[in-house]
Order: sequence, then structure tokens, then C-alpha cells
Amino acid sequence: SRRSGERQRAAGPRPESRRQPIQSTRPSNRRRQQQADQQRSRRAARQQQPFTAAPGGRYSGRGAAPSPEAPRYTSASVRELREADREKRVRKSARRYLWRAVMAVVVVVAVAVGAVAVYNSPLFTIRNVTVNGVEHLTSAEMAQLAAVPADTTLMKVDADKIANRLKASAWVQDVKVNRIFPDTLELDVTEREVAAIVEIPTNSGSAVKSWAIAKDHTWLMPIPEPGSEAAKTTSAKIYEDADAVLHVKDVPLGTKAEIGKVCTDANVNNALDIVSGMTTSLADQVVEIMAAGTAETTLVLDNGVEVAFGKAEDIRDKERVVKEILEQNPDGVSYINVRMVETPTWRAI
Repeated sequence: SRRSGERQRAAGPRPESRRQPIQSTRPSNRRRQQQADQQRSRRAARQQQPFTAAPGGRYSGRGAAPSPEAPRYTSASVRELREADREKRVRKSARRYLWRAVMAVVVVVAVAVGAVAVYNSPLFTIRNVTVNGVEHLTSAEMAQLAAVPADTTLMKVDADKIANRLKASAWVQDVKVNRIFPDTLELDVTEREVAAIVEIPTNSGSAVKSWAIAKDHTWLMPIPEPGSEAAKTTSAKIYEDADAVLHVKDVPLGTKAEIGKVCTDANVNNALDIVSGMTTSLADQVVEIMAAGTAETTLVLDNGVEVAFGKAEDIRDKERVVKEILEQNPDGVSYINVRMVETPTWRAI
């Protein structure tokens, strides 16, 4: 505009600006041609050289082996996944149980082999036999009854057979056979106790034979005459018991006794039942019993008093009446009859 022109003229001529020449960054045609020639040379050199791949890498260019196919992905429902997981757990559990079963079989086989080896070895050969609870049988009798095989072991010994052989003796009520390792066999015997000595008439009736009878009414043995050959092999304890226990006398002719058998004679059983049924000190005062019949059974006390006791009935009442009569007659009585306990009679001295 006019005003701008006037301002320019007033200001004077503008100084000339210094321009720098702009150099082009594009390569020249010759340069481009050189670069293209170099690329073709390198490409030709690579095609002539064999293909190599870096360790751990994979060459994907021309001539390389084809790469494996990529995994294929399929879809599955939640139910199928759960079933697959359950089947996997079942297979794993089955393998675990199978392994345990195999181990159990191995252990059982090992134990069985070890047991057979121990059973057949002489490791536990019996060298000692101890006997407990025996008083009426001698050592020789026990050895004969037990009959423990020589050179047998604690593993092979038949404990039941030994026990049965011992029980064949009338004296043996019960027995336990114990193995005490490494080399001891223990025989724990429970003997029958002598309850009385029964004087049984011989067949002719001219003499009597003394028989030991147990509390369970088992005939134990005939008592050998002191000083006889049989007495030499008889335990001294038997003679001690024979002197200490009561004697049953006046047994009817024909009464039978057999070792190891239970007494079937009513007279003898009645006499034993009377004494075993007593509960006071009167039982300790009885030294003899006359057993001619059950109703005629008579007790003889250690002070000589005869007590007509009768059958083994109302034993406690009869026992009480006898003690009252003895207490009421301090001067003594010679005879008491309690066969009828309601109407007792007695004879004072």
C-alpha cells in the first residue's frame, strides 16, 4: 500500500540478506547405481554359499526345512474338562493303590520267608523245661507225662499235645504251656486238691483201700502203703495231705473207684457235699464221716462228738443247731442228731 511504501522509503534501502546454498540430500544417479550393483553382488554371493543356521535358531529362508505345523486348538466344554480331570485322578489313584498292593505282597512274602527260615532253624532249641504248681507229682512223672521231644525248638514244639498229655493225669486240673525265648519251655500246672481219703472195702470185705478224692469228686489215686515199693516213687505231699484231710469210712461194699473218673457213689458224694457246704468253723472240726448211707451219714468231730447229719440238705441250719447245742452244754455231749433239724436231739456226758 501507499503508507507502507512511504515507510520503506523513509527507512532507506534494506540490506541484502545473505543466502546459504542448499545442498541436496538425495544421492545422485551414479551413487544409486553403485548401491544397486553392490546389493546384486552380495545377493549373488549368498546364493552361491551353503545355507547355515545359528546355533539354537531356525533359518526360514529359501532351502530351509519346513517348520512344524502350529498346534491346532480345539474347544471343549467345562463338563468334558471335569471328566478328563476326574479320569486323570482315578488313574493316578489306581496306580497308587497298585503300588501299595505290590509293596504289601513283597512284605508278606519277605515275612513268610523269614518265618520259614526261623521255624526250620535250630536257633530256639529247647534247653530248659520249668514246671510250676506241681506238688503231688514227682519230676520223673512230670517228665514222662510231658514227653518233650529232644532237640525240638520252641517254634516246632506242639504245646497242645503236651498239655493234653499232662491233663491225662488225674492230679492235673489245668495246664498252660508257655514259650519263653530263647530256649525255655514253661509248664504252668494247676493241681487238684485232696478233699478226703475214702476207705473203700476190697472185694472180700476183709480190708479197705485208701483212695484220695478231689474237691470236684474226681478219684485221684490209691494211696500206697507206707514203706512199700510204690511208696518210694510217691510224692511225700500225698501222705501229708492224707494225714491232714478228713477220712470217709463205712462205705458200702461194692463201691468202685477209678483214677481220673468222677465218683458216682451217692454215699461218698453226700459226705463230701456236707463238708463243702459248711460255712462255719464246724467244717474244720470234722475228722471222719461215716457214709453207710445218705440218710445215715454221721460226722465225727475232733473232740469225739458224733453228729448224725443225714442228707446234705439244710446244711447251714443243721450247722447252726449243732454249734448252739455245743455251746449250751459246756460239760460236753457225746451225740447230736440233726437229721430232722426242727427237732434235734443230743446226749450229754
